[in-house]
Amino acid sequence: MANTDVDRTTSSDADSTRTLNVLLYSDDVDTRAAVRLAVGRRAARDLPQIEWVERATHDAVVSSADAGGIDLMILDGEAAKSGGMGLCRQLKDEIYNCPPVLVLTGRVQDAWLASWSLADAVVPHPLDPIAVNDAVADLIRTKVQ
Repeated sequence: MANTDVDRTTSSDADSTRTLNVLLYSDDVDTRAAVRLAVGRRAARDLPQIEWVERATHDAVVSSADAGGIDLMILDGEAAKSGGMGLCRQLKDEIYNCPPVLVLTGRVQDAWLASWSLADAVVPHPLDPIAVNDAVADLIRTKVQ
């Protein structure tokens, strides 16, 4: 069976003092690419660069979160087999000082379910690049730094 987990990283510039590790979970490679494109290497000029830690399976996300070193998680609520909302709830319940979580929901009306998941922020599909970037930047400013 092929390994479906992807671990891509973006290196930081030498002048940057800190790099943020952002875990990005989706079973859809296009969703992961859309989020990376929306946020880029840095969510805003005043924020540190981002190192992307991409995961495509539930078990890989749990392992990465358990290992620590993750500053922010972006979970796709529409991921097959194990959606990001249930995974968010599990991580918030099981990990002491769980990093902030942005959940990508299937539609605007799913925001109530995302609140059950204890997500720190929510952005609905179809993904608006500006909304994704703003949510990531806000979470970094308020929860991470």
